[in-house]
Amino acid sequence: MRKAFYNPARKLSAALVIVLFGVTSIAQSAYARSAPDSFADMAERLLPAVVNISTSQLVADRQGPDFQFPPGSPFEDLFRDFMERNGQGKGGDQNAPKKHRATALGSGFIISADGYIVTNNHVIDGADEISVTLHDNETLPAKLIGRDAKTDVALLKVEPKKDLPFVKWGDSDKARVGEWAMAIGNPFGLGGTVTAGIISARNRDINQGPYDDFIQTDASINRGNSGGPLFNMDGDVIGINSAIYSPSGGSVGIGFAIPSAIAESVVEQIKEYGRPRRGWLGVHIQTVTDDIADSVGLDEAYGAMVAGVTKDGPAEKAGIQQGDVILRFDGKKVESMRRLPRIVAETKIGKSVDVELWRDGKKKDVTVDLGELKEDQVAENDSGDQQEQATPEASSEATIDALGLKVANIDDELRQRFNLTADTEGVVVTDVDTASFSAEKGVRPGDIILEASHQSVTNIDEVQKAVKSAQDDGKRTILMLIETSAGPRYFGLTLDKKDK
Repeated sequence: MRKAFYNPARKLSAALVIVLFGVTSIAQSAYARSAPDSFADMAERLLPAVVNISTSQLVADRQGPDFQFPPGSPFEDLFRDFMERNGQGKGGDQNAPKKHRATALGSGFIISADGYIVTNNHVIDGADEISVTLHDNETLPAKLIGRDAKTDVALLKVEPKKDLPFVKWGDSDKARVGEWAMAIGNPFGLGGTVTAGIISARNRDINQGPYDDFIQTDASINRGNSGGPLFNMDGDVIGINSAIYSPSGGSVGIGFAIPSAIAESVVEQIKEYGRPRRGWLGVHIQTVTDDIADSVGLDEAYGAMVAGVTKDGPAEKAGIQQGDVILRFDGKKVESMRRLPRIVAETKIGKSVDVELWRDGKKKDVTVDLGELKEDQVAENDSGDQQEQATPEASSEATIDALGLKVANIDDELRQRFNLTADTEGVVVTDVDTASFSAEKGVRPGDIILEASHQSVTNIDEVQKAVKSAQDDGKRTILMLIETSAGPRYFGLTLDKKDK
């Protein structure tokens, strides 16, 4: 790959980070196997289908020292001569950045005799020239067919003079923890390198994208392995090596691979359409915590809570509402919130899908005609239709001891204090007891309470009544929809203050 890079926004700890330059994935066959006597036969058969990928792009040079000598300084002439010798100053634009061509290395694997090659998106991202070196050292220019940043997959095409050796996709869903796997790649630009290990874990979410479902392996993966294949013991590709968990940038035995169950379908769509096509439901979701499950009457915390519904989207047309919990989608149980986006994305566009919801303490079934996800829909933050609400007649404030909150009806003074817009309605939180569960859950002054127990609230009396009703019913928590600085979210707030 081009370079090892660290993204501070994706740190897993102060010392350890996800590094997108190589990973190992581990997969299995349908049954447990003993350790192989040797990987030699399989390596000999598979090595010719693994390629080295080289990319290059023009990048701006650093523009000299960030200082100038004062007029009349004895160093002024020397500095001017230095700049002119380097192509800046006299006869040219001192501010015009110079450029040089930067190169980088990665790995890939051939999936068809006519030259289709799979790699990571981050291996070729930003490149204006891509070349592929085959196992016999022949180098061919490569064309980018398409890529998908969300799953970090890219598809290339070369024009070979003869049929190329290629590998087949395997079924990563059958890979079991503890099974053997083998990785081949181009670590540090050394060329075809074989490493082996086991599948250490499945379904890892490393916060790299919305569809994270990585295979974790302890096979040695290093810089330049990115985009290379992870094989099961049948010699089928069950993963694309993509990232490692490391304090130093080198392999410490924790690598991650994109499972073939995700990568294969993305590659096929890129091949057919030039881009991936994903199903779209049109909801904004959040995790169902234990407190939220308790407040809505679920026996266990699973599913995905609908925090918002996109206007005129498939979900709204099907009758899905803000506050619903999606339990099953197209016959598949939604074990956790992060599982739903992948299920939806993999579902055929236009399909009529049965969705099981939890609403008002009981299950409800609806049918959704799935739409197609567009790039501009990914960043939407539509919180659903807002109900017409009456402006409170008088401004007042009250303390809700059970929640550790002080709340108030919105008036001009509060709009100014918390920088609220003229059309903001609801009940504003003016203070939060730092010893309360509400503070622990993240409720902050300036947040706006929109709903309590699935009922819209427009003044503090309605909030107080909802809290009292929940207490009278013997509930431990109350569900509230609160507009935070990050958007609307449901909170399962405990009806008791923490001990100080």
